[in-house]
Parts: sequence; structure tokens; C-alpha cells
Amino acid sequence: MSQKPISYPLVFSADKIHIHQWPMDSTPWSQILTKNIDKDLNKNIKKKKILIYPNQIKIDNYNFTKIKKVGLTIPLFKKQTTMIFEAHFKEVEGHIHVTTNSENYLEIFNKLMFWKNRFFPD
Repeated sequence: MSQKPISYPLVFSADKIHIHQWPMDSTPWSQILTKNIDKDLNKNIKKKKILIYPNQIKIDNYNFTKIKKVGLTIPLFKKQTTMIFEAHFKEVEGHIHVTTNSENYLEIFNKLMFWKNRFFPD
């Protein structure tokens, strides 16, 4: 049984996003950037559109490039997927947690794992 090809960008909505400075010894974030990240993403309860391209992730008006470590979790007690990655944006580095609640969490997981394995092999 062949799997149909995945087209990019992968699109889904995030129920929760949390971004923080990482690695800890990277360029410190300015207070303005921290305030904007909190206002736009971390503390903004509106669902956000996530676009995943081969070498870039776009969340609203934020573009994340130079993607490094990519991780995915699916808690057994919740129907959600959380993607965690390190990336470069607005001249700094960050650790991004993107959580989506969906009945299609396994499909999301499979697409993200395919993306990770194809573009970011270990």
C-alpha cells in the first residue's frame, strides 16, 4: 500500500504556543521582543495558523528558520500533539512548543514525523 505524497506547506492550527530563549547561553532577548512574543503568541489565546515548509515554520507573522532539534510528543491521556523545536527568528534563537488538540492527532503526528525525518535526519 503506497502512501500519498505530502505537499507543503503542512497546515494546522495551534491551540497553545509557548516560546522562550534557548539555548540559555544564546543572545539574550530584548524586553521588547519578550513583550511582543508574550502578546502575540505565548499569552494570546486565539488559535494560530501553523505553516510548515521544508526548511521553515511560519506562525502568524513569525518566521522560524535554521531549525535545529525537532521533537514530538503525544501524551497517552490527551488527544493532542506537541511539537518542540529550536529555531532562529528575529535575530535570536528560541525553543518553541506548539500544541494542537485535534481528533486527527495521529495524522498530525505522522505528517510531522515524516517532515522531521525527511528534512532533519539525525
